[in-house]
Amino acid sequence: MTRTANENEPDIEAFRAAALKCPLPPSIELIGERWAFLILRGAFNGLQHFEQFQAGLGIARNILSNRLARMVEGGILERRPDPADRRKVIYSLSPKGEALLPVVLALRQWGEDWGHGTQHIVLADQRDGVPIRRITVQAADGRELKLGELMWVDRPAGI
Repeated sequence: MTRTANENEPDIEAFRAAALKCPLPPSIELIGERWAFLILRGAFNGLQHFEQFQAGLGIARNILSNRLARMVEGGILERRPDPADRRKVIYSLSPKGEALLPVVLALRQWGEDWGHGTQHIVLADQRDGVPIRRITVQAADGRELKLGELMWVDRPAGI
């Protein structure tokens, strides 16, 4: 965030200008509610059919139908006929949906850190069974960065 002459005060005009272009609001509009995250969690854990999501999440059928349709429309999930049973549909994560894995893991991690529940199971590398590293904000050289060590700058050309 840019700062005013008084380095302790944010430049509100610069914030407003940047906020108008920020990708966060449309992203939240697509996936920023409880059922969308729970559907994502289910998809990351292998749920594929409407009935599986409904039973696994305990969600009302009309709400589930609406959320699945929105996530398909938003490109998060893909919908195709089940080759084993043409009366059924398979929902699977698109590449755009798979890219949400770090977001979901970071939110789970935050929930565990701040007392909203912990699990006895952790996500591990399939190759060696070792739990994955925590999601962190990292510098280009791999150092973990905290909020006070960050600043906004113009994106370099070509990136």
